[in-house]
Amino acid sequence: GANDLVARAVAARLGPRLGQQVVVENRAGAGGNIATEQVARAASDGYTLLLASVASFAMSPAMLGKVPFDPINDFAPVTQTALVTSLLSAHPSLPASSLKQFVALAKKAPGKMNYATPGAGSIAHLSAELFWNTAAIKLVHVPYKGGGPAVVDAMAGHVESIFSLISTQTPHVRSGKLHALAVSSAKRSAALPQVPTIGESGYPGFEASGWLGLAFPARTPKAIVDRIHNETVAVLNLREVQTQLEDLGLDAEPSDPELFRTKIKSDFARWGKLIRDAGIKGDGN
Repeated sequence: GANDLVARAVAARLGPRLGQQVVVENRAGAGGNIATEQVARAASDGYTLLLASVASFAMSPAMLGKVPFDPINDFAPVTQTALVTSLLSAHPSLPASSLKQFVALAKKAPGKMNYATPGAGSIAHLSAELFWNTAAIKLVHVPYKGGGPAVVDAMAGHVESIFSLISTQTPHVRSGKLHALAVSSAKRSAALPQVPTIGESGYPGFEASGWLGLAFPARTPKAIVDRIHNETVAVLNLREVQTQLEDLGLDAEPSDPELFRTKIKSDFARWGKLIRDAGIKGDGN
């Protein structure tokens, strides 16, 4: 997945800059909460980093009601690493070649059109819900167990549209098996630069992106945070790393620790409100 790919792209180049090996250890389960809790409880000695995501830091607390960590106070943010963008696409048989036409169709048949996502409570699902609310339309949600199965059914025409990560759709959009309508980020994706943003398509200011970023346990010395921040940003600014991420449908997006902390806080409030207002629940699996 995106987490592992970004972690390995950074770790492979960070190690030589630090003069020691950086090991990527996947701790899957509970939507990333197992790994997040482990790092929250780790020693603040600079040897344990978390590749954090908007899902575990901003979404899980609202969906589950309670998680065994505090995303605001249990971590020392280092830098955002990548922007995770969702893409709304339609099956070519749907008579909608633009987002405007798609919305018009949905308004003519409220609650009749359907859309696939990689799962209930995923960044793609929540981005879709935010847009449906913005556009004042209602679609039937068809959640899948992952982006792969969702894309397969969308290409087969079993669902009329799909809202999922751009990385899972890019090859199928390029081959013409899916028709891309708009991306959810504030700017166009380097993977599909011809596809407009939702904001450009009649909804100025709309933005619903996920992110990945590095964080230490709280109370990690500032000198360590600053060193890892500087080295990681240097890695993310390498053209070879940016190209590697772009090929995966991801955009390198470094930031300084305080800006990242502000982003975590704002997304915690924003996504929490959306989840509560929409009544979205999760089981952590």
